[in-house]
Amino acid sequence: MAITIEEKVAHLPQSPGVYQFKDSRGNYLYVGKAKRLRNRVRSYFQDSRNHDGRIRVMVSKIEDLEVIVTDSEAEALILENNLIKKHQPRYNIMYRDDKSYPYICITAKERKPRVYPTRTVIRDGSKYFGPYDHVGHMRRMLETIRKTFGLCTCAVSPKTIDKSRGAPKWHSCFDDYLQNCSGDWDADEYNSVIDKVERMLSGRTEDLIREVKEEMEIASSAMEFEQAARLRDSMQSLIKYSQKMKMVAGKKVHRDVFAVGYDEEIGEACGVLLKIREGKLIGKFHRFLRNVEDTPFEVMVQSFVEDYYTGQLVGTLPDEVYLSHPMEDDEPLTQYLWEERGKKVPVHVPQIGEKKHLIEMALTNARLNLSERKLEKEKAEKSRIPQAVKDLKEYLKLSRLPRRIECFDNSNTQGTDPVASMVCFVDAKPRKSEYKRFKIKTVTGADDYASMKEIVIRRYSRVKREKLQPPDLILIDGGKGQLNAALDGLREIGFEGECDVAGLAKRLEEVFLPGQVGPVMIPKSSSSLKLLQRARDEAHRFAITYHRKKRSERTLKTELTDIKGIGEKRAAELLREMGSVSRIKEASLETLQEIAGSSAGKKVYDYFRD
Repeated sequence: MAITIEEKVAHLPQSPGVYQFKDSRGNYLYVGKAKRLRNRVRSYFQDSRNHDGRIRVMVSKIEDLEVIVTDSEAEALILENNLIKKHQPRYNIMYRDDKSYPYICITAKERKPRVYPTRTVIRDGSKYFGPYDHVGHMRRMLETIRKTFGLCTCAVSPKTIDKSRGAPKWHSCFDDYLQNCSGDWDADEYNSVIDKVERMLSGRTEDLIREVKEEMEIASSAMEFEQAARLRDSMQSLIKYSQKMKMVAGKKVHRDVFAVGYDEEIGEACGVLLKIREGKLIGKFHRFLRNVEDTPFEVMVQSFVEDYYTGQLVGTLPDEVYLSHPMEDDEPLTQYLWEERGKKVPVHVPQIGEKKHLIEMALTNARLNLSERKLEKEKAEKSRIPQAVKDLKEYLKLSRLPRRIECFDNSNTQGTDPVASMVCFVDAKPRKSEYKRFKIKTVTGADDYASMKEIVIRRYSRVKREKLQPPDLILIDGGKGQLNAALDGLREIGFEGECDVAGLAKRLEEVFLPGQVGPVMIPKSSSSLKLLQRARDEAHRFAITYHRKKRSERTLKTELTDIKGIGEKRAAELLREMGSVSRIKEASLETLQEIAGSSAGKKVYDYFRD
């Protein structure tokens, strides 16, 4: 017998680790870490009032649980990050593009380490500086390195060059490469330059400028004027680079400043990191966060910070970390920074002064990125919205583009087996995964108005309760009567005004709108009217199909299974072969016995002959 979720939770250890929730199909719903696995996992299945709507929906889908016990919270933090990237669970915070960001790499396993740009991180001991959120920033940094130190920064390795044939034609800096990487540079001199490059990339420029100046003076005193001139040019280039960096702190400290902004309209957040070294802003990095509806800022900040420090190669750690909001639980990250990197990094949420100003600067950048993202999405959406949707907004004077249409229809036979349907069209295309069927529960007889009111109340009560995506347009199959019934239902549950509503009457294909006496006539050749007709016809087809199914089930139960000795399996077999109860009634004894067997066939024959 399979072990239930409750039994698994009861036997979890009070140890750090990672838990993974899955649905009935084995798809990953959520991956999380915990200091004490049993306590954390059990909290999901206790009082649901402590959870937001998104988490309650997730819990309702959980069918399986897997855990991985780790030795420490730091290990759980790294494992969680890796599993989220691998499985991309539906309810974890995800990153919009999760692209490979550019880095500058200093190789480790070569006699003369190379400095070059890359988007591929290989954990082989090489040092990576970045990530840069814009490739142009990285290229300017490489150009500064070339001018300052005379060092080639291409990605070609000595192993890739066939010296008998020369450099590949596509390679534009082979002469520099021979001079700086494969030529006559003394190993000590070369490694000294690499050390300077590392310090420059880490933002430690003031001591570097002072050191280069001292070397220049020594070379000048020794009358090595060519070397002194080269060092002078390097120093001037370093000073120019240092002056370009914005001074943002009075103290010459290393700080990482994290802030997260959120835009409700697009349902995305943006995390921004300001990298401050020696009191100067040396870089900015940002990422967009998805799946964050109803997610507290504390959780978003924690996700962004943890992803940066565990998923990226961050180079030099800061002396301090500042956050726009407190993290939900900073212990795993603190443990990771202390134990794994060997450095105690305090984490603060500043409220006043210079540090608060840094947070505001990061938030301003986050809001700017979100506004650009919103504009980008709007342009992309406008370019792919069907003309029928755009025209429908104009014809009906709707408050917004009817990109998502939910259409309702009823079906019954003289009041028996009343059912209803809802179909969904998104950008003029049916989305069958979101079709809904309703069995009318509160209405007796053939009352289309009351049935329409019931299903509208049921549908949009659930939309409100579970915070589902509302439609842009509710389309009712019918004229003024059905439309008013639907409006009464929406008004009763406080959903009126949340979206546009319209009724489509069959006779003249007239469109009725709330508050208007007469109908709106859309041109018969218009693609907008054809869209409404397709939605209406699809809702009618879906309702009729469901109604026939319910009627068949009722007929099967009331007429055939009432025969003594005839069960549902035998009745279904007869219906499948004969097609209907009326044909079974008219069938000969021989035919019934051939299908159902001698005894059962005679019982059915006798029942309908009595």
